[in-house]
Amino acid sequence: MPCLVALGLLRPDPHDAERLLPVAKPDTLTALLGSLARDVSERLASSNSMISTLTSLTSITVPGLDTAVTKLEGKPTIQASIEESTLVAKRHILTLHPGSKRPDEMLEQARANAIGPLRRGVAMRHLYQHSARYSPNLKRYVDRLTDGNLQIRTLEQTTERMFIFDRTAYISISPRRDVALRITHPALIRYLVHVYDVLWAGATPFGEPLQTAPPGAPVTAVQRSIARLLAEGHVDDVVARKMGISVRTCRAHIAKLMQTLGATSRTHLGALIARSGILESGPAQATAPGTGA
Repeated sequence: MPCLVALGLLRPDPHDAERLLPVAKPDTLTALLGSLARDVSERLASSNSMISTLTSLTSITVPGLDTAVTKLEGKPTIQASIEESTLVAKRHILTLHPGSKRPDEMLEQARANAIGPLRRGVAMRHLYQHSARYSPNLKRYVDRLTDGNLQIRTLEQTTERMFIFDRTAYISISPRRDVALRITHPALIRYLVHVYDVLWAGATPFGEPLQTAPPGAPVTAVQRSIARLLAEGHVDDVVARKMGISVRTCRAHIAKLMQTLGATSRTHLGALIARSGILESGPAQATAPGTGA
């Protein structure tokens, strides 16, 4: 009751002090509703002003970077975007593939996607690791794409998977390769192309034989490469990944290194590698993994 009195909706009965009577005049109700309406209007205006302010703030970003790097999640999404870029590529397609295990169906899909760009005169370059040379799947891929615009080279170590289509690049950023970055920023694209060209210059054409270790050398070329990675402190799994070989094959080469150098433990092997001078022969190109070459 006191609140109704305070709002002016009830008044004391002039004949009975204990009674309250409703206010008959509509003026009080009109004034009350008008006050509430003004309050609601002011709150709405304040909310709209805040929304406008926040909306304007969302547009304040670094020029050119808000859409220049896009995160793609899921292999189907990544593959669809790559295929779209393949269809519109006009100048070059550069690819970088770590490891040596590419399923036949993956290479068949890559071959089908490459036919169109090659026919349009797009220059295509692939970089694999040396270990991929011994993959029958890759040999079939090369044999079925005999085109002058296609070049393939291999190198000892490589970075994570990368694709560059003219002004668009894709970089894998997850171990399962189900998350990638789509990059279109011109400065970043120029940098990635430069990195690719540096790797390409140090790689060996696919049709040329790899340099082997000199006759009489205490260790093979691939073992010297593994020794260099061990000396840098990498564990077996990392060494195998960087070399593009299996952990089992990597450990077989490490065992041969231990036998050749007379190491009694892995710690001893590290010390002998540092003193043996085998790392001073310069960088070697890997030979066939698992063959002892």
